[in-house]
Amino acid sequence: MKLSLRQRTQPEVNLTSLIDVVLLLLIFFMVSTSFVKQSQITIRLPEAESTAIVEEVPEQIDIMITATGMYLVNGRELINNRAETIRNALQKTSGGNNNLPLTISADANAKHQDVITAMDVAGRLGFTQISIATVNDPVE
Repeated sequence: MKLSLRQRTQPEVNLTSLIDVVLLLLIFFMVSTSFVKQSQITIRLPEAESTAIVEEVPEQIDIMITATGMYLVNGRELINNRAETIRNALQKTSGGNNNLPLTISADANAKHQDVITAMDVAGRLGFTQISIATVNDPVE
């Protein structure tokens, strides 16, 4: 008995009907889609009336004393090391608020009298939260 093998035919997928369906869906969605223009809201933003610059009072005041006896209040060097100059600088920086914490940072080689002068001026102005720190590197 001789058995012969039949040739198998490759299955075919007919894409014509699939393309027709996709095309019909595309046409349906294009026709049924409504293009609505979004409504717009007009907004008037407020504008500033005054352009005055308000000087901000710092949250803390730092007095630095260098080894040469120069005073720096919040990083600004004072003209001289007289008590009146220190007092004026502290009043201007604090804006009259003597409840701000005040830190006196002195160089390790600064004179003790310079630190006492800064403490005395701050105490006379009514500052009660005074801290003292030392700095190893001189600021010049």
